[in-house]
Amino acid sequence: MLLPVAILQFLFTTNAQTPAGFKKGTVTLHTGIILEGYIKEDFKKAASISFIDNTSNNKKKYDAAQLNAATIDTTDYICIKSDFFKTICKGKISFLQKVSNVAGKIIYNGTEPVVLPGTEGKIYDYFSYSNNQLTHINKKNLDGFIQNQFADCAAAKENAQSINGNIAALAYSINIYNTQNN
Repeated sequence: MLLPVAILQFLFTTNAQTPAGFKKGTVTLHTGIILEGYIKEDFKKAASISFIDNTSNNKKKYDAAQLNAATIDTTDYICIKSDFFKTICKGKISFLQKVSNVAGKIIYNGTEPVVLPGTEGKIYDYFSYSNNQLTHINKKNLDGFIQNQFADCAAAKENAQSINGNIAALAYSINIYNTQNN
């Protein structure tokens, strides 16, 4: 009795196995269509992902210029100006970390080469995204960012002023702001 159950379980798990090097995920195309499948990221080297569609098993390579967003496992990525950004928190202000750099990459519009400008900053730099505006956050502009962005939220401003230049810790302040400014 256990043998048939074990065989069925083996068949179901082998059919649902994730391809080597890939993780379960989704991509959101510019048209708003969301495709489910498996993703292998190549953010640093090629500013792209490889995607295997669940329904057709077709493999396709996408760069950030072709997508609005991607989710790999439980991590969300947003595509802005042909770069991928990891979403640390989202809301009225989204807090992002740059994970690709397409500056200077050449793509082709038909036969015409186009050089992508990308976004400012380096991989692992932090950004805020609000009202379709991407703002690079660094040690030079951190105090001004805190004063301007949290001017109408004392709790977020107070928390942000206590991070002592640790930009990654700004996520907590942004979450406070987003909670109080839905």
